[in-house]
Amino acid sequence: MPDIVVMFFLLGLVAGLVKSDLTIPKAAYDTLSLLLMLTIGLKGGMALHGNVSVSVIQDLLAVAVLGALIPLILMPLLMRVIRLSVADSASMAAHYGSVSAGTFAVALAFAEGLQLTISPEVTLYLVMMELPAIVVAIILYRRYCGAQTAASMRGLWHETLTNRGVILLVGGVIIGLLYGPQEGAAVTDLLTNAFKVVLALFLLEMGLTAAETLRPIPWQHWRLLCFAVIAPFLLGAIGMVTGLLLDLPAGSVLILTALTASASYIAAPAAIRAAIPDANIGLAMLAALGLTFPVNVIVGIPLYHQILQWLGV
Repeated sequence: MPDIVVMFFLLGLVAGLVKSDLTIPKAAYDTLSLLLMLTIGLKGGMALHGNVSVSVIQDLLAVAVLGALIPLILMPLLMRVIRLSVADSASMAAHYGSVSAGTFAVALAFAEGLQLTISPEVTLYLVMMELPAIVVAIILYRRYCGAQTAASMRGLWHETLTNRGVILLVGGVIIGLLYGPQEGAAVTDLLTNAFKVVLALFLLEMGLTAAETLRPIPWQHWRLLCFAVIAPFLLGAIGMVTGLLLDLPAGSVLILTALTASASYIAAPAAIRAAIPDANIGLAMLAALGLTFPVNVIVGIPLYHQILQWLGV
């Protein structure tokens, strides 16, 4: 049986596909996403409390390089094989180089449920992969179009570094790091104990949204649809090899694999809308949320764990 939180995603997906009148109010969804990202940050910060070291910093830098490399790999493929425009190729490279907080949360819950060893800095993988991927993809777009200025890059960095996801994740990590699990217990216990409940409701909304992006299925974009289904496993393999080379514990390798296999549908769309107005965000959301997210949540994460078991990790 899949993890119980995944069943809430399936419930939302089925409800959306059968055109049920089930809806999650936007205000409720915004609250859930804020709580989810803040709680992830707090959990990571509390785990880091008293555990910061040179090796942790080295691992984070390696993960940041991984986030920057993925758009470089994907951009030519998206242009020549998937046959997207320069704008849409850069947009898709940013979405797939960046990462999904929802996928991270499911992978974290999965690893914790199996009591796998997780290194304390895993939450920072989100930020360390997300920022370089978005910036590199937009730089590639501007290089292809011959339009890059220092002022526009300053605006890009501001947009990327100050979006709500980054603020909440980094802020949560700092607060958790400063106070730890004991001093901050009055606030953090409530949030961390409710983590799976918040995640379940968040995934219910994600299921409804995924169904909406798939109705009707745009078969004219069959190359992109194939890419969205296959890419998680290819990108996940890169993440898994990276985790093994860094000698991370089993839970951290699983989470890094799931993150590398994922695609952003929160931070990247906001940055791309501002930086690449010609990009079709709908296509990116179709691929990232309509296909790649379900593939990872339903099939990918258990499969990545099974492969790690076969490898003896």
